Amino acid sequence: MGQIYYCNITMFEIIYQHQDFIIINKPCGLSVHKDDQEIGLTQMIANQLGIKQVWLVHRLDKVTSGLLILALNQPAAIILSGLFAKHKISKTYIALSSHKPKKKQGLVVGDMEKARRGAWKLSPSKQNPAITCFYSVSCEPNLRLFVLTPQTGKTHQLRVAMKSLGSPILGDELYGDKTENIDRTYLHAYGLDFVYQNQSINVKYLPNCGEFFQRHSVLDQLKLIK
Repeated sequence: MGQIYYCNITMFEIIYQHQDFIIINKPCGLSVHKDDQEIGLTQMIANQLGIKQVWLVHRLDKVTSGLLILALNQPAAIILSGLFAKHKISKTYIALSSHKPKKKQGLVVGDMEKARRGAWKLSPSKQNPAITCFYSVSCEPNLRLFVLTPQTGKTHQLRVAMKSLGSPILGDELYGDKTENIDRTYLHAYGLDFVYQNQSINVKYLPNCGEFFQRHSVLDQLKLIK
């Protein structure tokens, strides 16, 4: 379990703490950008830690929960941003869908193109493709768990990949069934694996919010993820 910090807006779980960075469990529904909030996520965390500033070195969609790295100084921010840019940080996500995919495991590869209403779509061309490795297992009828390891970092990459498989993420109003009454979008950043200053960092954290993530059939499958 990580430490829990409180502030007058929200609370964040600090899952891993290093002298140069922290890894938090970002709640679903909270943007990493300021948006319409009085103060943004980075300032909230800086306030909680009692420091002037933290640096955002990568992003998660507003609807996505899970592991998010924030640098505690500018040199660390440069190093970590470089690791992300060079794809030296391995990321693992988990997702749920109520639809059986076209294939149970493999690769989803294709260029990303802008679509309508802020959405993206997968193109058959492969000039600068988004690449996602995945496998899936059945939890119960009409509920399937996906383990996703993106090899690139494109906007909405995993949500588009899941839609292209015929298995939009459960609760994803942009890419899935807009008539579903689901409590959240079931996409969670579960694992981070990288080397920082010759130190191996491997962090995993299961989701702790969402009715479907707490189902016994799903929890049983989550225990088997390596």
